[in-house]
Amino acid sequence: MNDAGIPLYEAKAAFFRVLGHPVRIRVLELLQEGPLPVRKLRGAIGVEPAALSQQLAVLRRSGIVTATRTGTTVVYELAGGDVAGLLGAARRTLPVVLTDRGELLAELRRADAGRAPAELPRVQEAS
Repeated sequence: MNDAGIPLYEAKAAFFRVLGHPVRIRVLELLQEGPLPVRKLRGAIGVEPAALSQQLAVLRRSGIVTATRTGTTVVYELAGGDVAGLLGAARRTLPVVLTDRGELLAELRRADAGRAPAELPRVQEAS
């Protein structure tokens, strides 16, 4: 058991539940490039301010992101750890999971086409 008195597998499940929302995943993807103010996150994601605020609060409470306020501007950034590595692992795993779901696989490939090769290996179909 860990220091919180819950088994490690339960702590891991709680961590993955935090990642279990599309807006939170998109925020984390955007923050891989560096810190961003809320207005830029909102512009890139295109959700209502209240919805984004709610999802940012979940990420902040979990410790995955931090927020810094300067005047009226709040800037978010990844708190540390290997969130980018985790998201990369998910991207490498998705082609295997989506082999029978052509439209989602095509969308993943289109998204990957915009990334630099050093950031993400080319998606290949499972044999």
